Amino acid sequence: MLIRSNLRRVGLLSVSCSRRIAKFGSSAKQGLILQSSSNNVYENLAVEDWIHDHMNLEKTNVLFLWKNLPSVVIGRHQNPWKECNLHLMRKEGICLARRRSGGGTVYHDLGNINLTFFTARNKYDRMENLNLVIRALKSIEPHLNVQATPRFDLLLDGKFKISGTAAKLGRNVAYHHCTLLCSADSSLLPCVLQSPYSGIVSNATPSVPSPVRNLSQVDSSMTCDVVMDAVSLEYSAHYNNKPSVKLIDPKDETSFFGISQKKRELSTWEWIYGKTPKFGVATFFKIAYKESLLDVKLTMDIRNGYIETCSIELPEYWIPQDLSKELQDGLLGSKFCPKETTFLLSTLLRTCSQDEDVCAKWNLLSEKMVSIM
Repeated sequence: MLIRSNLRRVGLLSVSCSRRIAKFGSSAKQGLILQSSSNNVYENLAVEDWIHDHMNLEKTNVLFLWKNLPSVVIGRHQNPWKECNLHLMRKEGICLARRRSGGGTVYHDLGNINLTFFTARNKYDRMENLNLVIRALKSIEPHLNVQATPRFDLLLDGKFKISGTAAKLGRNVAYHHCTLLCSADSSLLPCVLQSPYSGIVSNATPSVPSPVRNLSQVDSSMTCDVVMDAVSLEYSAHYNNKPSVKLIDPKDETSFFGISQKKRELSTWEWIYGKTPKFGVATFFKIAYKESLLDVKLTMDIRNGYIETCSIELPEYWIPQDLSKELQDGLLGSKFCPKETTFLLSTLLRTCSQDEDVCAKWNLLSEKMVSIM
């Protein structure tokens, strides 16, 4: 059976399939539509991994539908410090995830739909999938002006991006996933996808900024549920077995054996931050203290998310040189993250100095250093 014969037990959502069969290039005669009952980004990414690793897609294609609570998802080869506002995300409780596929950074919330098209590798066709989505959207609003671009994005009115694309090509299996903005938080989206960090030197894959718009701004009836139903209908019409939507629980180990481990791997610091391609930090910042304004130069090399080299240049009179050296040496081998750096800085200060003036200066330096992480 397709998923170890366990999908017989998943619940079904009623979806009518009385549609005219349109031309569809895939030779697979069987289709399967899965919809996640979870809004956890790590659980849903784990489902993608599980399907990729365990399902036989030679004769059956799969469409996976999913939505997440507010989260930012970066591509496999991206640098989160270059792509998003980590400070704001921590403040707002927005998750950061790294997916297995390439491509750029995207914002998810419950007003955004995610579609993943799974096929055998020799049947992989991103443009075919996007044309299917366009047909589905036009079935709701026939006059909708939406087109696919050579970059495999979907543009509304030739200008506004409503969907971005990424893909993973395995040896025998491939998947293409894309987003669809229906009613996402348009005030928060541009804020979290704009990095405030300066001095990051990286060769990681950069995102390409684009103006975006929600489908609901064009037609208020284009809610997530309506759009998902339309995409499901369009997809189902192309297969002999006319699949209806099967609701799945990503936490169900009886249906998806080993999926909990996949979720744990995707949610670790080592995967999310540690897989960042090697990068450097070369920045200056000013520290105001009493009547003086101090210039500080900071340079670092970061490999696998850990500080490999560190140099902090500041006047000798400002902080004792032995304390400055302790700081630079202590940072080596530590995670490039605010929590660990804050702990290290406070520990060093407690063990090295009781002078109030030094403590005040040290705290200002600590704030500036943590602000770049």
